[in-house]
Amino acid sequence: MSATKTAQFRLPPLILHPFSSPEDTSVLMQSSRASLILQGYLPSDLGPDTELQQQLLRGRFAELRMLFYVGKDLARWMEQCVEVVKTNAEMNGLSLCAGSFATFLVDEAPPGVRQKLETWGVLDYRALFRRAIGLHSVFADVPPVNCLSADFLKRYHRHADRWFLAWTQSQAVTAVDWRNFQFELYASGEYAMMLERSWTDGSEKPTLG
Repeated sequence: MSATKTAQFRLPPLILHPFSSPEDTSVLMQSSRASLILQGYLPSDLGPDTELQQQLLRGRFAELRMLFYVGKDLARWMEQCVEVVKTNAEMNGLSLCAGSFATFLVDEAPPGVRQKLETWGVLDYRALFRRAIGLHSVFADVPPVNCLSADFLKRYHRHADRWFLAWTQSQAVTAVDWRNFQFELYASGEYAMMLERSWTDGSEKPTLG
């Protein structure tokens, strides 16, 4: 398989829904401040440590919930990618699986995708994708907060990192030159507007593959 033949192979667009609501943003800011106070970096004016701990845990749960829903978007995209490559004789021969595209996202996302994430304020997209996929590989839905221990919530990101690694290692991930693959990244609202414009002006609608 030559690079020339695969250079223009396009994958479905990755469509991400908003990471957080205004309410989540407020909770996360309070949690971040509580964390800094508990670590001694800011003076305490928020009450006893028990109150600060509760604010910290509320923020951790809000993070976990947001990452889970990002993981749903990523899982949907990975499934679409697997289906698309199955329809291409050359690509189907590579035996690409969901874990293959997870590795692509985390380790070798195209420059344009990385730049767009940076404009959205995502400074460590690898951790975002890795933990979102890790959480989604374990939970079928967001677990109730009362089912999660305080210790787990404080350190959930470490568990999510390990779950991602275990999930990818459980699959036969083929080595691929990902420079031959391209995809676009859109916010859900942005993509909806593109669809609306295409229907209004009669132009070709954005393709999923």
